[in-house]
Amino acid sequence: MNEIVVGVDGSDESRDALGWAVEEGRLRHVPVRAIHAWELPLIPTGVGLVPPAPDVVAELTSLAEGAQRLVATVVETVVGDAQDVAVDAVAIEGKPSQVLLDAAEEDAQMIVVGSRGHGGFTALLIGSVSEQVARHAPCPVVVHRRRREA
Repeated sequence: MNEIVVGVDGSDESRDALGWAVEEGRLRHVPVRAIHAWELPLIPTGVGLVPPAPDVVAELTSLAEGAQRLVATVVETVVGDAQDVAVDAVAIEGKPSQVLLDAAEEDAQMIVVGSRGHGGFTALLIGSVSEQVARHAPCPVVVHRRRREA
């Protein structure tokens, strides 16, 4: 078990979770993999949700590049140029909870997620990604709660 996997969606909660994971990586002397999962948007139709047309799928490259920029920017903002722990910023297409679970299967000591991200139900104490990861993870999970300002 050689890394800490942390979910990053750009929210303040995920930034705090990344900061916690980096500190834990320092203490354990293991690298951190910051992962931003992104999904192809689905188009609502009269028969349900369908993937976009092939000409729209051509824009996947720009979606992937934007997702990679987001996670790289968050890592740079939170970690800066600290060199005492290696932090890899990765964007992966897929459902966020599944992407994190798959990454943890590879070689993770733990998964770290924020208690809430950019989901729509802000009244919930724990987000759906956090809940799914906690239920199905192959390793320990830390659901990091953001500190409240006094």
